[in-house]
Amino acid sequence: MSKKPRTHQINIAAIQQKCSADKSASLAASEMLIREAATGGAQLIVLQELHATLYFCQTEDTAVFELAEPIPGPTSNRLSALANELNIVLVGSIFERRMNGVYHNTSVVFDSDGSLAGIYRKMHIPDDPGFYEKFYFTPGDARFNDGRSGFTPINTSIGKLGVLVCWDQWYPEAARLMALAGAELLIYPTAIGWDITDEPEEQARQLEAWVTVQRGHAIANNLPVIAPNRVGSEPDPSGHSDGIRFWGNSFICGPQGEFLARADDHSECILTATLDRNRTESVRRIWPYLRDRRIDAYGDILKRVRD
Repeated sequence: MSKKPRTHQINIAAIQQKCSADKSASLAASEMLIREAATGGAQLIVLQELHATLYFCQTEDTAVFELAEPIPGPTSNRLSALANELNIVLVGSIFERRMNGVYHNTSVVFDSDGSLAGIYRKMHIPDDPGFYEKFYFTPGDARFNDGRSGFTPINTSIGKLGVLVCWDQWYPEAARLMALAGAELLIYPTAIGWDITDEPEEQARQLEAWVTVQRGHAIANNLPVIAPNRVGSEPDPSGHSDGIRFWGNSFICGPQGEFLARADDHSECILTATLDRNRTESVRRIWPYLRDRRIDAYGDILKRVRD
């Protein structure tokens, strides 16, 4: 099927779902929601981080590496076929086995003809209680073999997608580098939640920080943001904690940080919005942050700390 022509309007969807220990069941749930979103007219559909499995990083377990797949592989082939059949651009997530001993948390982007438009390997890898990702994931390459930055947008038939992943969403540098490279959207597939034992006040602060920092990236770069997150409680396999309750609250916002769609903290759902690609240009004419950057004064940003 031919690719859809570029238009000023883009219909987008973000999928918020629960996940299962059964990979086939999780992928079936994703597929059902993808098909529903496509039927509703979505041209771009974004899935959450590690949507095919439970969030296995609550513990360190070498047996988990058996879940990893190469690209191409079973999950990427399934997503590719869906993109082609439904004539959509599809952003998915794969626990990638790159070679023996090298594994990545990888976003895959398939164009509307099913071709692999590009991949993004998560650059910032956390290592915190309940989020032991450094045990599993090698950071993405700072530079590709052809010299491109790791923060390079993925070109598709509906525009240039600045795909980042979860922990990347806390770093303004990542969003800015994607914007400077021509990204038209910022996309943050996510798996984040609460320690079930945290007080409600602390949970509220964490959620508000997560939403606010990403809306800040939208505003600072005059770009829409799509942030799908998972929902549901997942136990700690080790039994050392009460597990994680993923807080959902997936959202889509415009280039001034305005909410276009937002989910609750418990429902599986499809968020939809229509974006006008001309809005970024209009906003940048009145808020010209990129024009006024003092790149001659930012050298110290490359230091770990300033002496």
